[in-house]
Amino acid sequence: MVLTTTQIVDRLELAASTLRRLPNPPRSTPRRDGNTWPQVIHDVHEAYGYNKTQIRAVPSAKDIQLMEEGIDWLRYVPEPDDRKILWMRAEGFCWRPICIQVGLTRSTAHRRAVAAVLTIQRAINKRR
Repeated sequence: MVLTTTQIVDRLELAASTLRRLPNPPRSTPRRDGNTWPQVIHDVHEAYGYNKTQIRAVPSAKDIQLMEEGIDWLRYVPEPDDRKILWMRAEGFCWRPICIQVGLTRSTAHRRAVAAVLTIQRAINKRR
């Protein structure tokens, strides 16, 4: 099956969305300071059940597999700035912050993003 550029961009957007939905508990990352004691509740308003609960849709195993495959496609792009452009677009950033981040004009950044997607498409279709 031959992948189109639209399917590649959609898969990268799905990968960014899935990565955002993965659970990240508050103390799951290494910390430089702090302690292991639980947080003390000082007020009755901070007690359990006072705030509204937030329902988080945890991605399925299939979503995680597709995310990993989409992220793996970025290695076909040789230029790190082009990978950054693609990933920031997949995360939903507008062109202005992307251009500031990579130091390019909008037209150049867009051209390089299109070229990077075409590079990914050629590499994937060549492997199949």
